[in-house]
Amino acid sequence: MNFLGKNFKTLATASMLAAGIAGSGLVSASTTLVVGTWMPPSNPMNTVVWPTWAEWVEEATDGRVEVKIEYDLGHPGSYFELVEDGVINAGWSYHGYVPGRFNLPMAVEQPGMGVTAEAASTALWEVHQEHFAQADEYQGLELLALLTHGPGQLHTREPIESLGDLKNKRIRSGGGVQSELAERLDVTPVSAPGSRVYEMLQQGVIDGVFMPAQDHRSLRLDEVAPNLTLFPGGLYLGSFSMFIDPYFLESLDERDAEAIRSVSGKKLSTLAGRAWDEADVKGIEYAREQGTKVVELSENDPRVREFRKLTEGMDQQWIESVSAKGVDAAQALKDLRRIARDYEAQNN
Repeated sequence: MNFLGKNFKTLATASMLAAGIAGSGLVSASTTLVVGTWMPPSNPMNTVVWPTWAEWVEEATDGRVEVKIEYDLGHPGSYFELVEDGVINAGWSYHGYVPGRFNLPMAVEQPGMGVTAEAASTALWEVHQEHFAQADEYQGLELLALLTHGPGQLHTREPIESLGDLKNKRIRSGGGVQSELAERLDVTPVSAPGSRVYEMLQQGVIDGVFMPAQDHRSLRLDEVAPNLTLFPGGLYLGSFSMFIDPYFLESLDERDAEAIRSVSGKKLSTLAGRAWDEADVKGIEYAREQGTKVVELSENDPRVREFRKLTEGMDQQWIESVSAKGVDAAQALKDLRRIARDYEAQNN
């Protein structure tokens, strides 16, 4: 889908950015690397991840590459195209916003991972290098990192006493595995980027949302969804990528391109996952402080047992969905969970 063609604001912003980049003499002794980002400034990607990476890049290149961060350039799904088209040099996005393109990293989204975002993100990078890279799903881009947000939880306007309470409720879905969960939970999925969730809840367009706990704070969901139900291990994980224009890297001195790569990859993936985990802790604390009804479910809760039963078979469904990719998907999923759980055991 070409989001640029459907969003005049995005097109206008992109044109101005492109003109600015073209006229600024990027390939010079002092090069500006333009990063595009979305979600509110309070999101961990914007408070921690991109700013930290910017510092790493500037330090690794001895100041020859300066990172500039630009906000709100269009629909989050358009960021892949913005980087591919050279409008911005780097960005990030959610795989589920572009259905059918990034199927392999969605392995990490399957229910049952039961680990932190830090462990999942680290493992996803390793498994991508070992199993997924050969499928070249990121053609036209160079990966900087792969990551997940923290365990996806349930934020609702009304209390959820049983999974039956969700039937026919309008729940915002970001795509990816959330779409399958919506079908199995018998809810009415409403597709929208995360940046629109507050508005949709406020206007009564949706009754709830699947999102990590940190969004209760960063999106001020306490004001519009005063019920937060926490499932052990979460309902799912959401997968993202951070990426850069390979032609931009080629335009740099080789030592600077390699310097940027040296502070990306597994190191950046781990940092990103950790930032989301820390934000989740703050999100739950914030929810309680604001008077949100926070319900922490145990493994023995009927809602958890029912959810586990509803999600049976999803692993095999994902394996079959990527059968044409030429990878051993079953082994990749097995390795992903093993690496993530080993990492968590060693770092807790």
